[in-house]
Amino acid sequence: MNLSTMLLISLIISTLLILIGFWLPQLHPDTEKLSPYECGFDPLGNARLPFSLRFFLVAILFLLFDLEIALLLPLPWATNLPNPTQTMFLTTSILLLLTLGLAYEWTQGGLEWAE
Repeated sequence: MNLSTMLLISLIISTLLILIGFWLPQLHPDTEKLSPYECGFDPLGNARLPFSLRFFLVAILFLLFDLEIALLLPLPWATNLPNPTQTMFLTTSILLLLTLGLAYEWTQGGLEWAE
């Protein structure tokens, strides 16, 4: 088989799968499927309550410090480079920047849960 035949077969298969996936499911869901699952109880309130912004702040801080660990992981190997002072300077600058950002958030009250 040549390339054009393979492309034509893959285009036909993908188009067929898209059409089946679009037309196969039920297009008129009833109220039972649209209601939130509450373990057999009647829904007690709105299921779409917004999250607090503090939740997202803690999640972003977690990701930031998790990324810091990933950046500092090759540090023991990097100290064996010909110029370890540059490695230590860059590492110290990353840690200093993150520490200053955390101190700023702390002093602004961004990490307080109770208002």
